[in-house]
Amino acid sequence: MTQRWGKIAMGKVVNDFVINVATANGTGSQSSNLVILHSMFEMGVPVSGKNLFPSNISGLPTWFIIRASEEGYQAPGDTTNIQILMNKDTWLEDLEKLDSGTIVVYNTDVRLPVEREDCTLLGMPMTKMARKLNPKLGRLMANMYYVGALAHLLDIDEIAIKKAVAGQFKGKEKAVELNIQAISEGRSFAKDNWDFECQFNVEARDKDPKSFLIEGNEATALGCIYGGVNMLSWYPITPSSSLAESVIGWLPDLRSDGNGGSTCAVIQAEDELAAAGMVIGAGWAGGRGMTCTSGPGISLMSEFIGLSYFAEVPGVIWDVNRVGPSTGLPTRTQQGDLTLLYEASHGDTQHIVLIPGSVDECFEFGWRAFDYAERFQTMVFGFSDLDLGMNRWRTTGFQYPDSPMDRGKIVRSQEEMDSIANYGRYRDVDGDGIPYRTLPGSGLDPILYRGTGHDEEGVYSEDPQVYHDAMSRLKKKIDGARTSLPAPILREEEEKQVGVVFFGSMENTIVEIDDILEQTGLSVSTCRVRALPLHPEVEEFVERHDTTIVLEINRDGQLYGIMRKEIPVELVPKLNSVAYSDGMPPRARVYADKILEVLKEVVK
Repeated sequence: MTQRWGKIAMGKVVNDFVINVATANGTGSQSSNLVILHSMFEMGVPVSGKNLFPSNISGLPTWFIIRASEEGYQAPGDTTNIQILMNKDTWLEDLEKLDSGTIVVYNTDVRLPVEREDCTLLGMPMTKMARKLNPKLGRLMANMYYVGALAHLLDIDEIAIKKAVAGQFKGKEKAVELNIQAISEGRSFAKDNWDFECQFNVEARDKDPKSFLIEGNEATALGCIYGGVNMLSWYPITPSSSLAESVIGWLPDLRSDGNGGSTCAVIQAEDELAAAGMVIGAGWAGGRGMTCTSGPGISLMSEFIGLSYFAEVPGVIWDVNRVGPSTGLPTRTQQGDLTLLYEASHGDTQHIVLIPGSVDECFEFGWRAFDYAERFQTMVFGFSDLDLGMNRWRTTGFQYPDSPMDRGKIVRSQEEMDSIANYGRYRDVDGDGIPYRTLPGSGLDPILYRGTGHDEEGVYSEDPQVYHDAMSRLKKKIDGARTSLPAPILREEEEKQVGVVFFGSMENTIVEIDDILEQTGLSVSTCRVRALPLHPEVEEFVERHDTTIVLEINRDGQLYGIMRKEIPVELVPKLNSVAYSDGMPPRARVYADKILEVLKEVVK
């Protein structure tokens, strides 16, 4: 395996390393890890963080991976350069799997062996030092001492650290003071006791003053608020809960009615079924309703999703994907819900699915989802995952919607009703498959939404031809959305031999995958799918390339299966699947190697 080093100055590897912090959930380590992440970010260093946390409240192992990359790579990385050992339960395993030459910073108070002669071992009595500083908070404060150790080893700017601590403990002056002191003591101990000069170093870069780090779930929440959400119903489930909590947290600032109330209702439902039913109720009433969940919740909402599709009631559901099936791995990431969303519910169904690949798109698709839901009178899914949703990503800010809300074909007056030739609630009078609708309180009749068989007037019917025509119109409506939905993002090489189609959070790894492939002499074009049903440009991309790899983070090649069904049969032989999932955020080397394996078979 080839190690990619960053800029080297005076024997130093600058802004190119991976830190792995091994701790236990509930020990306060997340605050320390975010201080490290934000300190380097404040210095303008391209940095990303991955929180690998357990599915219980406290006690089980957790790891936080911080990667600095001059190239801007955001995948976890192929190897660990600096290992922090704090958790006795994984101590020996964490130590054993390290590559030779790794720098190991460990808490000597754990009193477990540190036997790796081929690694640099740097111990510090973190717990004793923390308890001396504050006896009551010693267990939590111990983590800040490895922050000080890293500050010394990597030469992290002190002002940047202070700013990061102030941001992490905003409004808590005593906590800010204590944590800065702990970091300072850790830095001093390392300087005075470790006869070692670290080969890795952080070096400040120009930083856009507008840039900041934000989780995908919070970006989505802001997009939903700016998109005019009127009702949020939700039932807690990892990893979507923070999306709802972010909406709730921002409402007082962004959606106050001026009298101490809010212009958005929030209801924590008794279960996922009730949450979905409330979304449909809001849509029927003319409001913009949404809920957020993960795969298990989508399974439970299935019947209501079918009602929305057949009765043509607008609504929005955000699925933040975790690992299934069943309870699976609740705190790991995957792209395993794609087909679940696209054809959710029983019978013949097909849904609009928006798939962001960045926090900027999380915000954008947050508000666009409501426009699409009302324009096409259907349930629209936003599809994120734990990696994108619960980790922090860089942005320079979000663009406020610059066009009026698209409320779709709503009839608001008798004059408008009279202008529609042969109005019927489920009649396609314009040829686009989308009927007109009225809203409660408008004084216009009839207000019909029917989930049983119905004709164009909305009258109950079991006539075979009526049912066939209704289902054909629904398919025409959803198919007609293809060119209105976000087009794929294309990056094409001049020699169009190999194309890679991917979606979602793989966006944060694809550049590194491409660079690894280029080292082998292979240049690939890429096409990032951003919505289902597939935009026509996806088919055109496949047609332009001799071979197309469909790259995804699941076992079964779900996008590959969808493409095989939807593109012309003569193009299907061009498609090849690279699907892999182990619950971890995608590592570039793993997927690059699998692409090369498939291409070898294609050549044969």
